[in-house]
Amino acid sequence: MQLQSLCFLGTLTILALVHVGTARDLRNVTEPKYPPICTTLKAGGKDDTKIIQNALDTCAKGKAVALSSGAYYSGPLTIPSGVSLVVDSGATLAAIPDPALYDRGTKTCGTIDDLGSGCKPIITINGATGSGIYGKGTINGRGDTKMIGSNITWWHLARNALAVHKQQNNPMLIYINNSVDITLYQITLINSPLFHVQSSLTYGFTVWGITINTVGSALNSDGVDPTGSYNVTIAHCNISTGDDNIAISSLHAHTQHISVINNYFGHGNAMAIGSGAIYGVSNVTVSGLTLNNVRYGLYIKSNTLNGGLVTNITYDNICIYNSPWPITLDTKYYRKTGNHTPEFRNIFFNNIRVLTNGTFIFHGVSKTVPVKVSMENVHVTKGSKMSISNAEIHGTWVEDASGSHCGSYGNN
Repeated sequence: MQLQSLCFLGTLTILALVHVGTARDLRNVTEPKYPPICTTLKAGGKDDTKIIQNALDTCAKGKAVALSSGAYYSGPLTIPSGVSLVVDSGATLAAIPDPALYDRGTKTCGTIDDLGSGCKPIITINGATGSGIYGKGTINGRGDTKMIGSNITWWHLARNALAVHKQQNNPMLIYINNSVDITLYQITLINSPLFHVQSSLTYGFTVWGITINTVGSALNSDGVDPTGSYNVTIAHCNISTGDDNIAISSLHAHTQHISVINNYFGHGNAMAIGSGAIYGVSNVTVSGLTLNNVRYGLYIKSNTLNGGLVTNITYDNICIYNSPWPITLDTKYYRKTGNHTPEFRNIFFNNIRVLTNGTFIFHGVSKTVPVKVSMENVHVTKGSKMSISNAEIHGTWVEDASGSHCGSYGNN
């Protein structure tokens, strides 16, 4: 069938117009500028943790420690409030793969248990204002390297944990908590043992022009995960990884006013919202996005264990290809159950082009709690499959997409 059509209410058009003006980062975000340098370090080629940390601790607020070209090796680092780290072109900051360095005192880092919280992050920004990480160099989490004292890698540990339905104790690459106006600019991140970037309880977070490039087989290697955060912009980034390219969630507090603008996703799992949505996710705009070889494409996922209200979400100018599930709204993620009902409403899909066949999933909780979706100018390939249950879909999609080029759709 060439045209799928359902009722499109005039009231929904009004809602969409209001929504576009508010479903985004409320800051006036422009391309970041490098902070002035307080000191420039030279690579030592061994354990540089103390040298780098001392430079960060003694750097004046508003300035940055620069790593000049070369190889640096480090255990956990903390970036103080108002101070930044610049990793220059040709410089690589590599994590030392020793679980003992990141252990929180429980002697569980580098092991498997039921919690998975035994490791400090490789880089922490906590309680800070105006800090950041800049530069055209690389930060390497070395998730593919055998842990010291072990014959397996961090990623192998994650596979072992999955096999026995437990959690790996691996360090995140960059963790930002309880902070204000944090910036990541131009940096390349690779091979994180766990998530590459997570912001928690952060007000004002700009991720601009970064590259994340990690193999598709690396479990739990999310790209950028804003959770419980407010006023976030992720723009002009290139993200390929083994799990969600971006995952927006609200396990700790309400998450809102998020802009995901002009990005490119290579391999990975999804442009995701969820699965943790207990405190609600609202006012999100995803625009100018190309997804190539991303499993679930545009993905909103939750369940009654971690569910909540996900509302006022706009996807606009998106191009998707080589995705088995290009658009998925799933309220029964992994069939986990509890007392938190997931509710997805005011979800807008505008100017979407899907160039390869896939299955589109719209699954609500029940007839009384359906997913509520609006579509305008959505183009899919002929023969695409639709799996729809407990869903209200207003608008149309057309089975006329073809070819291998995004044209005016996506990130050009």
